[in-house]
Amino acid sequence: MSRRHPSVPPPSVPEPESNAVSDTSDSEDVALPNLKKRRSSSMSSIFSLHEEPLPPPDQKDIIAFTSDTRHLSFIRQLHMADCITMLNGFSGFYSIVSCLRFALNGDPNYVIRAIFFSFLGAFFDFFDGKVARLRNKASLIGQELDSLADLISFGVAPASIAFSLGMQSTADVLSLAFCVLCGLGRLARFNVTVTNIPKDQTGKSKYFEGFPIPSTLFWVFLMLGLVLKGWYGENLPLGMLWEGTFYEWHPLTAVFLFQGSMMISKSIHVPKP
Repeated sequence: MSRRHPSVPPPSVPEPESNAVSDTSDSEDVALPNLKKRRSSSMSSIFSLHEEPLPPPDQKDIIAFTSDTRHLSFIRQLHMADCITMLNGFSGFYSIVSCLRFALNGDPNYVIRAIFFSFLGAFFDFFDGKVARLRNKASLIGQELDSLADLISFGVAPASIAFSLGMQSTADVLSLAFCVLCGLGRLARFNVTVTNIPKDQTGKSKYFEGFPIPSTLFWVFLMLGLVLKGWYGENLPLGMLWEGTFYEWHPLTAVFLFQGSMMISKSIHVPKP
């Protein structure tokens, strides 16, 4: 979430007929004003700190991205910052794979590795915005890539770590799923409402509407402590309620219910650093 730029409706793709120029001109009249109007809403991440918004993509980038029909055209159009965002998604995926490996052999080092890759995703989430600023260039799909990568690294991966540590009952899984779905909803809401959040003089949003999804790393850090102390599996703190019933539940998963509720809250305003 470190280099937010609102999604831009793709303009009409120029036809190979003689009216291609006029089509492009029409799309420029429509797309560019919207881009300029939304420029102030970029960079609304937990990692953006005091940096100013990036300039919006220009019309040349829009036409190149929407009209390129060559093989691997998607890869050709990726910015360097987009590739770093992909590494964020990769880190989240590898965190999940490490949890699966722990399930296979029970070696807690795999859970520690999963936690490491979840934090590595946060590093890439921060670094992609730095690269975008060094190049002073925003990406057309940067916001969407950020949201999807964040969902993997800070939504699904933390829930997978919690499941690996023993929060595996039906009620536990529903609690974890609630947190993941709230993170999904929060990211989708951000993409469509960020322009409505009050801005400061630099054009940066003044606050987060609800907890940002990387705040799940706080619980990941706590789970690291559980692993290091051997408090997982049958040794989870607070034990299990209603054991032996269909709705048996580890009270520790309540933190994920709390996290999910805070992420989708509209009344919780977290000031940006």
